[in-house]
Amino acid sequence: MRIRIGMLCGLIVAAVFGLAINRAMAQAYPTRPITMIIPFPAGGNLEIVARPLAARLSASLGQPVIIENRPGGAGGTIGTKAVANANPDGHTLLLTPAAPLVTGPLIYRNLGYSSRSFVPVATLFRVSHMLVVHPTLPVDSMERLAEYAKANPGKISYASPGYGTQPHMLSEMFKLATGIDIVAVTYKGATPAVTDLVAGQVQMYFDSIALFLPHIQAGKLKALAVADDHRSDQLPDVPTTTESGFPELQGAFLACVAAPAGTPESIVNRLNQSINRILQSSEIEASVAKFGARTRIGSPQDLADYWSAEAEKWAKIIRAAGIKAE
Repeated sequence: MRIRIGMLCGLIVAAVFGLAINRAMAQAYPTRPITMIIPFPAGGNLEIVARPLAARLSASLGQPVIIENRPGGAGGTIGTKAVANANPDGHTLLLTPAAPLVTGPLIYRNLGYSSRSFVPVATLFRVSHMLVVHPTLPVDSMERLAEYAKANPGKISYASPGYGTQPHMLSEMFKLATGIDIVAVTYKGATPAVTDLVAGQVQMYFDSIALFLPHIQAGKLKALAVADDHRSDQLPDVPTTTESGFPELQGAFLACVAAPAGTPESIVNRLNQSINRILQSSEIEASVAKFGARTRIGSPQDLADYWSAEAEKWAKIIRAAGIKAE
């Protein structure tokens, strides 16, 4: 009996001691500059919020927050792996869309990380995907695009910012749903993909409204459909994929912050609270809204739930479309 009581007391002391250490770490954090890695080239969707977020987070935490673009690998997996292998002390973070964390591990077996290699920190913003084409393509709807592609097999190419990304999978789903023969051209990120699209090197591309909006407004790209149930406030005349007869073709770019697994909960919560306060700034909200995006305030658990739901959804699509590791 005395042994059991002694063991219980030991466990209580250990728990209290661990909690005290955790709190002390949170109070001391951060002790040096924080590196926030983006696993894609500069100029993509994440740039909407990356720099202003880093500046404000630096002011909030009292240490520099450095944005580092580290592109490469399939769908941003090199930069993602670097964070997975980093010391879980809150000084190395990942600023990313959900895809490298959710769909990457579903497609590739030897990434060097899994979805369990990270803990969710905060959601930043969400923006719907959209299907656009080069203006020289003589189509004005998804239906006309399918008809044109059938009449010209193998002559239309679509851009993808990475194998296994949502834009890639949406394009493959469109191909599967219509039976058309279109050619995949995979880029290392969204910036070179949209550059080639504007130049007419590729003809169609699914990606976020934020990426395309300036080019649509300048007449350099033609919008065919928003991959959502609701039309865009910025482009109210563009129908949704549901209205266009393809309700299954829905996707969104959700930007978030993650940390290596094992990062103390107290540090994760401090980061979450600081980021949420920044996102509520009217300046940040207005900046994000210009690109058709909306800030998302939530807890780490909210982000974990989103990752889980997305993994379940895209696993089915990956199987249906036969998407396999290259």
